[in-house]
Amino acid sequence: MRQDLPTLAQAKATAREWRQERAQQGEAHSHSAALEHVAQQLGFRDWNACVATLTQADARQFAPGERVSGRYLSQPFTARILRAIPASGHPGWLRLELHLDVAVDVVTSTRFSNLRRRVTGVIGPQGFSQEKTSDGQPHLVIDAKRPQPDP
Repeated sequence: MRQDLPTLAQAKATAREWRQERAQQGEAHSHSAALEHVAQQLGFRDWNACVATLTQADARQFAPGERVSGRYLSQPFTARILRAIPASGHPGWLRLELHLDVAVDVVTSTRFSNLRRRVTGVIGPQGFSQEKTSDGQPHLVIDAKRPQPDP
């Protein structure tokens, strides 16, 4: 088993750095060649195998039962992770299913409410969803500093 694997975002950053270093030395390499180089340096046969493994490793950073905090539709929350799986077709993105400790109201109207305790969302490597509210805020944001699991 490979030890100390980088995240997918770190592997991509390493490929960009390697490509820039080579360009400064007068060697021209495509971005895909840089990705393949990094994959081989990490011990993978190609970039696709590297992505598959690193994506699974990224998903394991969010284990079922782990506690997280963040914002859902701009409402702060703390929650327990029910599921964390790689998002299909989006390397480095994760589908999280959360059980919120306290229900959040997902409606901004003062005339009615819609409380939710269980939410599902897809977050990227930076910890937030691509989908945004009408004021430009991501639907789901997971704080970088996650609370520790319950004892």
